[in-house]
Amino acid sequence: MLSVSEALSEKNDAIGIGRKGTIDKPYLLKAPFWTVDTLFYATPQTNNDLQFTLAIFKKINWKKYDESTGVPSLSKKAINNISAFLPSFKEQEKIGSFFQQLDDTITLHQRKLDKLKRLKQGYLQQLFPKNDKKVPRIRFANFEGDWKQSLLGEVLNEKNVQHPQNEEYPLVSFTVEKGVTPKTDRYEREQLVKGDKVAKKYKATELDDIVYNPANLKFGAIARNKYGKAVFSPIYVTFRVNEELAYPSFVEKFVTRRDFIQYSLQYQQGTVYERQSVSSEDLLSLRMPLPNKEEQVKIGSFFSQLDSLITLHQSKLDNMKLIKQALLQKMFI
Repeated sequence: MLSVSEALSEKNDAIGIGRKGTIDKPYLLKAPFWTVDTLFYATPQTNNDLQFTLAIFKKINWKKYDESTGVPSLSKKAINNISAFLPSFKEQEKIGSFFQQLDDTITLHQRKLDKLKRLKQGYLQQLFPKNDKKVPRIRFANFEGDWKQSLLGEVLNEKNVQHPQNEEYPLVSFTVEKGVTPKTDRYEREQLVKGDKVAKKYKATELDDIVYNPANLKFGAIARNKYGKAVFSPIYVTFRVNEELAYPSFVEKFVTRRDFIQYSLQYQQGTVYERQSVSSEDLLSLRMPLPNKEEQVKIGSFFSQLDSLITLHQSKLDNMKLIKQALLQKMFI
């Protein structure tokens, strides 16, 4: 077993841990520390493979060696005192090459995912009319004519139904990332609730409701309920879509667009930014252009397929990252 300082020499710029945990090119490495030294560079000594050494750096739990009492800090001395087991150079090359290929594949999938997300944002801008326009910039074939100018209050009806938590209506969370989603250990606070939990009532929501958090709308906290019957905190606002005028999937895409959210923020109220919110009354006063229902179905279906593709790529990427982490644990001592 060798120390990191024995495996590395301080020259060139192969691996570096810099201020705010940044790494200088050409090799990227994220470490959650400021270093005491302005910048620490290291390159493998003779008979130590660069990619293998980089994998060791990525595997190390840097927080374990935090020397600070306040701002996270890690000195070069502390780094040099970290020990690692090293196999033969030939085996290092094999392992290093394997993880380099795995990293390249992960990067490729990340780029594909990012491209799909950008593509979606572009279509969200193009397939809905901008500002006071009556037609979108691009349109599916065989659809023509102006979109009808309506108010969001004609399309959405606010609901405030109280319901106790039970098997039919489980207690859920509402997050920016996942919308209406099952509670996890992170969000589970039931043990802190005092009194009769069965009698306690929450706000009810059902499949295809449009839900938003008035205080976090600026962060994108608005979504369609794709989960089903549930209850959650009364701080969230729920709407039922008037399906005589619009389809929930179409309304979802309209209200979750960046343009719509940005436009709605002109109605934010509150003196402290973190607590500024957009009331349901103000939200429902905003204009919403509506095409005929056939065009709504076409647009909603298009984005649903795009979302499914994005979810598939995200799942593949997440699985690859998990596989990499598992292999880092199993292929190193």
